[in-house]
Amino acid sequence: MPTSDLERAIDATHGDFDGEQFDLEERQSLRRVQGLSTELEDVTEVEYRQLRLERVVLIGVYSRSQIEAETSLRELAALAETAGAQVLDGLLQRRPHPDPSTFLGSGKAEELRLVVQAVGADTVIADTELAPSQRRALEDVVKVKVIDRTAVILDIFSQHAKSREGKAQVELAQLQYLLPRLRGWGDSMSRQAGGQVGGAGAGMGSRGPGETKIELDRRRIHSRMAKLRREIADMAPARAVKRQNRVRNAVPSVAIAGYTNAGKSSLLNRITRAGALVENALFATLDTTVRKTETPDGRPYTLVDTVGFVRNLPHQLVEAFRSTLEEVEHADLVLHVVDASHPDPQAQLATVRQVIAEVGARDVPEQVVFNKADLADEATRLVLRGMEPTALFVSARSGEGVDRLLQTIGALLPLPRHEITVLIPFDEGHLVSMLHDKGRVLATVYEESGARIQALVGDEERATLEPYLV
Repeated sequence: MPTSDLERAIDATHGDFDGEQFDLEERQSLRRVQGLSTELEDVTEVEYRQLRLERVVLIGVYSRSQIEAETSLRELAALAETAGAQVLDGLLQRRPHPDPSTFLGSGKAEELRLVVQAVGADTVIADTELAPSQRRALEDVVKVKVIDRTAVILDIFSQHAKSREGKAQVELAQLQYLLPRLRGWGDSMSRQAGGQVGGAGAGMGSRGPGETKIELDRRRIHSRMAKLRREIADMAPARAVKRQNRVRNAVPSVAIAGYTNAGKSSLLNRITRAGALVENALFATLDTTVRKTETPDGRPYTLVDTVGFVRNLPHQLVEAFRSTLEEVEHADLVLHVVDASHPDPQAQLATVRQVIAEVGARDVPEQVVFNKADLADEATRLVLRGMEPTALFVSARSGEGVDRLLQTIGALLPLPRHEITVLIPFDEGHLVSMLHDKGRVLATVYEESGARIQALVGDEERATLEPYLV
């Protein structure tokens, strides 16, 4: 056996194997070569630009906590690096409110221009969602591309979406973001000259202002958005059928939700050997992954890995991915995974709970799980216990606490509500199998006329076994 295969077999034996990770290999197979960009320096000459992040400077404005602002800017740096950028510098300004014109204020915007020139950046990223007018005004000062946090997150989603539904959801969110930010310059704004204005000599049949190019673009975007909404709606019945099959078969559902890069996919792999893509990057996986497993006492249930969340998650993405997040709404239990090594876990908890409430899953039972416990010292654990007394500490990497987590899942999942005792003849073995698959067998005694079984079952199973009740 080759050495690599032997190592994989050893890893699988110890539970550390995350699958072949073919998606990760494909994602890392293309890398930008530095220094070969031909991006125009004067971005105002480009009417429609493709977002291509390279060398960036981050900016932010805060009015209260500098520590919180720095944490948010570090998260923005991680987002930019995930999108393929090289972060060169980060600047924060303290002021009550962002400047309505240039975000930072005219003086600080001029200082930013000097920093951009000094470090050789070609993009500035703001740690908030900029108004279209703010972005244009700041670009006019710093003379490089200016984008905001929302644009970076949308770019990451567009890179990582794999399924047809995921791509449609991301495109819809991008168009919703782009629509109020369309811009044009000069003569390109009009398709028609409008009579003989200015000596153009256009002649009869062309009088009037004409229809501007930007209006045509808006119309095309609205048409495309309507088509995408129809496509996403057409995909909903397939998900509903699968979910209904699980309900009909009395298979409970456990949704894994949490902040991006908290280790949700790693935890799914540790429990089910799912082979879901694992990468130390934000929003590494977007498409929902569903895997079936069992509780320690043999009851089947499904684990659903959902898209991760982040602070200031663009509203367009929440709306576009609402169909995916329905898995959380219809779950019997939510495993809320939090990074135990993160400097601000309380903010992670609040962000995820806010999004869960937005999708209508506020009443679903929740179990907080602090993942990456191997990176948290005892003092950190003490603080986290005070924050969430009923939380569990696990490590998807080392396996610490996973057994206790599985026991807790088994205890929190709903049990079939009918306790029955049946006497099943030996020639009806398929009914015994059904009890083991869909119910919970409490006791079995073999008698001369058949198997006397005491079990917990659902409504459908009880109706099927009605003739054998004792």
